[in-house]
Order: sequence, then C-alpha cells, then structure tokens
Amino acid sequence: MWRVFRKEFGETLRDRRSLIATLVLGPLLMPAVIGVVLSLAIRHGGAPSDRPITLEVAHAQRAPRLVAFLRQYGVRIEPVRADRDQARRRVERSHGPLLYVPRDFGARLAAGQPAPLRLYADESNRTVQAHVQRLGALIAMYGGAIARLRLVARGLDPQLLAPIALHPIDISTPQSRAALVLGMLSYAILFTMLMSGLYIAIDTTAGERERGSLEPLLTMPVKREQLVYGKMLAACAVMGVSLVLTVGAFSFALRHIGLDRLGMSVNFGPGVAAGIVLGCLPLIPVGAALMTLVASYTRSYREAQTYVGLVLLVPTLPLIFANILGLRPRPALMAVPSLSQHFIIMSLLRAQPLPRLDIAISVTVTLALGVVLMILAGRLYRREKLLG
Repeated sequence: MWRVFRKEFGETLRDRRSLIATLVLGPLLMPAVIGVVLSLAIRHGGAPSDRPITLEVAHAQRAPRLVAFLRQYGVRIEPVRADRDQARRRVERSHGPLLYVPRDFGARLAAGQPAPLRLYADESNRTVQAHVQRLGALIAMYGGAIARLRLVARGLDPQLLAPIALHPIDISTPQSRAALVLGMLSYAILFTMLMSGLYIAIDTTAGERERGSLEPLLTMPVKREQLVYGKMLAACAVMGVSLVLTVGAFSFALRHIGLDRLGMSVNFGPGVAAGIVLGCLPLIPVGAALMTLVASYTRSYREAQTYVGLVLLVPTLPLIFANILGLRPRPALMAVPSLSQHFIIMSLLRAQPLPRLDIAISVTVTLALGVVLMILAGRLYRREKLLG
C-alpha cells in the first residue's frame, strides 16, 4: 500500500500539467479571483453612499428650499430645462437620475396639500438604483421636517406622530459581519479540495483501465485492497496539499480586500487557518473513496470525468441549503458530512467556538463514513467484473 501510494503520488508530482491544474489553478487562482471580486464589490458598493450624487433638476426654481436642502447633504444639483417627455429621453441618454418639479408644486405645498415630484431614473443600473434610494430618503426627510413645522404652527407637539421610539441594538461583531459576506467561502474551500483529487482518482481507476494497465496490476501477488487503498491515499495526499494551499491563499487574499471599510474585520489568522484545515481533513477520505467508487464503474476517462464531476455536487449541496435556509449548528446537523465542516469554518470566522460535542460528532461521523466508503471500494476491486 505504501509503495502504491509513493508511485501514484510521485507520478502526480512529475506530471506538470496535472500538477498546475490541481495545485495552482484551483487552490491559488480561485482565492485570488474571489478576493479581487469582493474587493471590487466593496469599493463599488461603498461609492454611492460616500461620493456626492449628481442630480439633474428640471425647473429647480420651483422648489428652491428643496434644492438647498439636497445640496446640504452632498447632492450636486444641475438645473436643466425639460418637460416630462424630454426628461424621460434625457435619462435614457445620460442614465443619471432627473428630478422633475411640476408647476403646481409650490402652490400645493403652501396649501398644505401633497406636492408631487417626479424622479426619473433607470434603475436597471445598480449605481443609479442606490442613488435613487438615497434621494428618496433625503426627500422623505425634507417632507418630514415640513410636517413637523406644520404641527408646530398649529400648536401641536410633533412627537404626537411618534408614539413608539424603537432603538435597534446591533450586537454583531466585526468578525460575524464579515462571515455574513463570506458565507460561500466554505463552499469554495471544500469544492476546490474535492476537485483537486478528481484527476488522480480518475487516472488511477478509469484511466488505467483505458490504458490497459489495470489487468496486469490486479494480477500481481498483492491484495487488491492494498492497491486501491494506496491509490486512495495518494488522492488524499493531493487533496490535503490542495486544502492547505487554498486556506492559506484565502487567508492572504481576504486581508487585502478592504472589509474594514464596511466596519468588518476578517478573523482569518494562522490559528483560524489551522483550525479550518483540521476541521476539513476528515472529509478528505470521504471524497477520495467516493470518487474512486464512481470512477471504478466507468469504462473511459471521459465517462469518469462526467460522472465524478456530477457526484462532487453531492457533498456541496448541503452548503447551499445551509446558506439559503439560514441553518445553525446543532448535534443532528453536525452528523452531516460537509455541512458540519461548513459550520466549523463559519464558527471560526465568526470567532464563536462550537461545543466540543458538536466537533466530536462531526469528526467521528465523517471519518466513519470515509472508512466505510474505503472498505466498499476495496471490496469492489475484488470483483472480476471490474476488468470487464
């Protein structure tokens, strides 16, 4: 078994193309891409609230106090001349928001009646959509100030309109807020780890059958279980190296994406990275054995790629449902492999340690499943039908 492991692992290291695809494109490229995308999203997402809004106003002279109020809050006003049809066409060309002030705006406001305003915008643009939301909040604030002044003018206390004062208290930490943004990080780590073992698992099973080297190998005076265990150990070793590289790359990349701009901090130091690696290690035998089992039933390398690629979705599906349904760790869910690793990763990022019982359940059940699948793979290699 040890000799088979050294042979398969050594051949994987000597194959430069497979090595680059296994240990560079996935573990290193994916964290870099995700880091760049998150960094751009953070910068782009923070821009609408930090930078001044440029607002075209048609007939700004009809609402001078509103225009002055908007300017106090950083809105750049550009007066334009346009009727309703021209305002629509102007927005279609410039894609920026345009506020149209009707002719009766001042008269209705002075009479205490609702004064209409028309805000034209193309909200299919996310930046414009954010600007519209901010402008709506500012105009509502201006309207609220007028309403309070009307009550005061009539001798009424404006607080009569606010019978309840709700004070939200956010007890989240910078680490927990960052974990909310990085909710799919566990999916990327586990999927990359499993994908790294795909090539070696296929090559040592369907690949050897296609090359015609599987039959001479199985006729050697060696227990077939030792052969398949050695092959699975080689896949486990490659997946372990990939896991370490992936977690290390994420730890480096996430420190430079600028989450501190949103009041968040990434709890991804060396200790957390080591905890994530240790928490995910029990899943490696499960992935290696599962891919070996599926690849053993295929007849060609291409067929094995198709079926094993589909099977890899099974361990990652619970992670998607966990994010959609907002599942929280509990003993019953910690018995689900891959889902329990997701909870471990998220708890480490949130700096909220899990109970020891939950960790013990995750490690025990995952390792037990890996052992069962490896035994099944070993028994599968006893069948003479495997060579057919």
